[in-house]
Amino acid sequence: MNRLVLAVTLLAAACLPAAAQFSAPPNTGANFKDTSPLKPPAGAKIAIFKFEDLECPACAHAYPIVRAAAERYKIPIVHHDFPLKMHIWSRDAAITARYLQDKVSPATADEFRGAVFAAQQSIASKEDLANFTRKFFQSHKLNQPFVIDPSGLFAAEVNADYTLGERIGITQTPTIWVVTQKSWVQVTDVNQLYSTIDSVQSQIAQSTPAPPNSKLKHAPTPQK
Repeated sequence: MNRLVLAVTLLAAACLPAAAQFSAPPNTGANFKDTSPLKPPAGAKIAIFKFEDLECPACAHAYPIVRAAAERYKIPIVHHDFPLKMHIWSRDAAITARYLQDKVSPATADEFRGAVFAAQQSIASKEDLANFTRKFFQSHKLNQPFVIDPSGLFAAEVNADYTLGERIGITQTPTIWVVTQKSWVQVTDVNQLYSTIDSVQSQIAQSTPAPPNSKLKHAPTPQK
């Protein structure tokens, strides 16, 4: 998309109520119910905020693009699970990812998610997922518990994400935004993620006051 068009869209975003909708490309976004949760983590000026389903082909396509963008721009990803109810095994996969995130490491959980997406077309059932998960644990020299989530803790985390998605008004996956503390842009075409981040960063830079000139602070005393 033309960067000038996106810049105009973002400038309009700064002048309208937070409930207004902005997207890349323009006029392609969803009508959300509550966008107040769309914020970067504390200390970050900008982030990629996303909801995904591990059984969703579009999510599999977007996953490496989002990861590469986050790495290139050194910005965080705020990830949320939104397993669609029509999918057979995505919720189980999300629960396993939460187990790995909490019990092993976030990096291992990310690796599991990426591996699931890469193998998505060969996983047609819960049994296929169980076989895939066992091989993943073995290849990473991890001890797989007989029951991943006996207390329901990780299922509760996935459910909390799903509830948050319903509160926002998620209807499909992936749903991706570039967010700041004051605005957001839904990226409906993941191929425009980079240009969206560029434009958002430009808007932040333009709205940030320049630091005082150090020369003015230490101006020489006038000669008498």
